[in-house]
Amino acid sequence: MNYQKYKRFETIQLKDRTWPDKIINEAPIWCSVDLRDGNQALITPMNIQEKLEMFQTLVNMGFKEIEVGFPSSSQIEYDFIRTLIEKNLIPNDVTIQVLTQAREHLIRKTFACLKGLKKAIVHVYNSTSILQRDVVFHKSKEEIKQIAIDGVALVKKLSLEFDGEIILEYSPESFTGTEMDYAVEVCDAVMDTWEASKDKKVIINLPATVEMDSPNVYADQIEYVLRKFKDRNRVILSLHPHNDRGCGVAAAELGMMAGADRIEGTLFGNGERTGNVDIITLALNLFTHGVDPKLKINDINKIKDMYERTTKMIVSDRHPYAGKLVFCAFSGSHQDAINKGMHAYLERKNPIWEVPYLPIDPSDLGRKYEPIVRINSQSGKGGIAFVLEQNYGYRLPKKMQIQFSNHIQKISEAEGELLPNRIFDEFTKEYINLDNPISFIHAKFQEIQDKETYSRKVTITIEKDKKELQTKGNGNGPIEATVNALNNLLNIQTDILDYEEHSLSSGSDSLAAAYVEIHDVKTNNVEYGVGRDKNISIATVRAVFSAINRLLRK
Repeated sequence: MNYQKYKRFETIQLKDRTWPDKIINEAPIWCSVDLRDGNQALITPMNIQEKLEMFQTLVNMGFKEIEVGFPSSSQIEYDFIRTLIEKNLIPNDVTIQVLTQAREHLIRKTFACLKGLKKAIVHVYNSTSILQRDVVFHKSKEEIKQIAIDGVALVKKLSLEFDGEIILEYSPESFTGTEMDYAVEVCDAVMDTWEASKDKKVIINLPATVEMDSPNVYADQIEYVLRKFKDRNRVILSLHPHNDRGCGVAAAELGMMAGADRIEGTLFGNGERTGNVDIITLALNLFTHGVDPKLKINDINKIKDMYERTTKMIVSDRHPYAGKLVFCAFSGSHQDAINKGMHAYLERKNPIWEVPYLPIDPSDLGRKYEPIVRINSQSGKGGIAFVLEQNYGYRLPKKMQIQFSNHIQKISEAEGELLPNRIFDEFTKEYINLDNPISFIHAKFQEIQDKETYSRKVTITIEKDKKELQTKGNGNGPIEATVNALNNLLNIQTDILDYEEHSLSSGSDSLAAAYVEIHDVKTNNVEYGVGRDKNISIATVRAVFSAINRLLRK
């Protein structure tokens, strides 16, 4: 690895930075650039119908500023914006934004495209970085600054002739590769040309066109620039982070801590190279801190489906919040903690979401019907128990969880991941209402009570080897009576170690589940059985039959 080929970009030193002590307690102004920056990075750019579907989704989500295109760059961009205007598809509380380079013919075509609008943001840019000044434009600092001034002067002139309101946005493209004092000089010159004031603010957008350093450096740059502007009150400071180093979200958050008012980004981080900053992730990060994100993301699957359909891009299975697997746990210890955490959350009726390994309630994103716990060979008893309870209502006793999980682990080692219905099929086959080698037919209970004692007598009819047999037993309750009756008939010696029961559903016709742990005194084997029936006494009998059948099979 020839690391000597690269070097760090020299940037400012900010010894008295204040942003590390700041907390983000409100959402920024969001501006989606999916229809422009996101669209230009697609292998197959969106057609007009796909753009319209994307635009409507962004409006429904609550975006109030949407960059809809670069009208001077292609006919489809121009036609799409005209469609929005002519069909009156832009809500009154939404402002569209259009991009143009600081070049006269492009700016004039942009204004022609906007005809008929009451309000728009015109986003002008030119590159200011050291590298681009040198190898792309071959121009001096003064010449580059003049390009920005001339472009803004033309926008100002045309805005006075325009029937609607024009808001100026200016970006020193490749800001992170520009000397900070020079970036301030250019931005102040632009604002002076526009005659900006606190009542006529300019959106100054500072893009990490290429992410060149760690997020703390970007935050230092933002705080430094804000200190150096002639008048902070005439600026709406916007960030446009890219994700080349994989730190776009962190850079945006630290940039907000440093004083930024506005964020430009895309759904799921689509964009050139590694993409723009992911607004979905940023907004939901705020949400998990109890901050209103000012965007509606309560049906994230619907948003994801639209995105994948219109862009032909795929949201990764591990993408924050939206990925197919991000609310799933395969690890046994994680599954056990989630299982216990969900129980505690529901039992305590806690208004604050606190469940281990789940920073957000999946149901808040419309994902409550997806399995949180996924079962493979790494899974433990807690995860399997969680799947059976969440999907089918069975609350397995602790020791039974261990027994059944060992069985499932052997299967998953051979087959890979097991879906809930596969796990339940195995559970049914191994434990519920087992009828081989002995099958339950009928049971009749009789209470026996005198002054000092109380007991139960049971008469049970079974089928064994295709013959009906009858046996009787006594005990302190139906379980003991049933066990004694079967011990007598089968010439075995078993006793009950544990018993649990619960309802599987609510209502008068609900089913009951009973679990028994039975010990074979002669062999020292221990087995669990499960019974299910509308009558709890019969469910108990069936559970005893299931456990004894498992012992007899051994």
